[in-house]
Amino acid sequence: MKWVYTSQRKEYANALTELGRTRTEVVVLDADLSSSTRTNEFAKKFPERFFNCGIAEQNMMGTAAGLATSGKVVFASTFAVFATGRCWDQIRQSIAYPNLNVKIVATHAGITVGGDGASHQALEDIGLMRSLPNMTVIVPADGIEAYKAVKACVDHPGPCYVRLGRADVPMLTTMDSEFAIGKATVLREGSDVTLVGCGQMVAVCMDAAEELEKRGIHAEVVNMSTVKPLDEVTLLRSAKKTGAVVTAEEHTTVSGLGSAVAVVLGEYCPVPLKLIGTPDCFGESGESEELMRRYGLTSERVALAAEEVMRRKKQ
Repeated sequence: MKWVYTSQRKEYANALTELGRTRTEVVVLDADLSSSTRTNEFAKKFPERFFNCGIAEQNMMGTAAGLATSGKVVFASTFAVFATGRCWDQIRQSIAYPNLNVKIVATHAGITVGGDGASHQALEDIGLMRSLPNMTVIVPADGIEAYKAVKACVDHPGPCYVRLGRADVPMLTTMDSEFAIGKATVLREGSDVTLVGCGQMVAVCMDAAEELEKRGIHAEVVNMSTVKPLDEVTLLRSAKKTGAVVTAEEHTTVSGLGSAVAVVLGEYCPVPLKLIGTPDCFGESGESEELMRRYGLTSERVALAAEEVMRRKKQ
């Protein structure tokens, strides 16, 4: 499938600056990476509401909590590996526990950070954030969804974690497409197997579905853009229809989307299930596409997994 590509970071900046014009309570914090996260666009237009906290991510989260207690809606940004791992205790104690309106929008998530290597490739951030009570976890599929997620979470009560990538991603949705926090969308109807993806792996699922169609297999593709709270209704409806499920994420299978789906299916609708994601390991340096292939985050791997769960369904 030929794709048009979009930048999630660019759309994050667009949404932020639009919010800045109409929502005076919105403030933005960054940890000395504003040119990379694109929060510098907000800083140019609203310098009095932008705070560069320096390379002090834990302090940034504490500052965000303090501003939120005074009635501000705070967007705090840095790379995903720093936003979640380095700051987990501060997020837990100062943001999630008091249920404050801090929106953590992290960029450079996943293996596609590429050459920066394992130290910068957040492969466990979804798991870290979904483990926290009160935390909403959103993984947009493309730039347009990133824009909509930022616009939606400003009015969503409590803390949110929005996970964005570094590389441009295929454009799957339009401004007219449905998006709501906590709601999955079915991008392609099917009857034989369900492919559930988040982030850029949704496009990979769409490519896999197209390949499966050539083999006479009708795959349903579900965009699970909110990992927490998971849209159990849409998931279960699809799983009951197809009887087999594959999940796909640019994240470890130990604690991410696949784990969340497995819990729901195990309790309410046990069907053959295969999790596609990075294994229980750290990443490594390399080109983004090379790393996606190395760790099996490809449409070919998803298609093979779909055929596997369909065979198990017949046993």
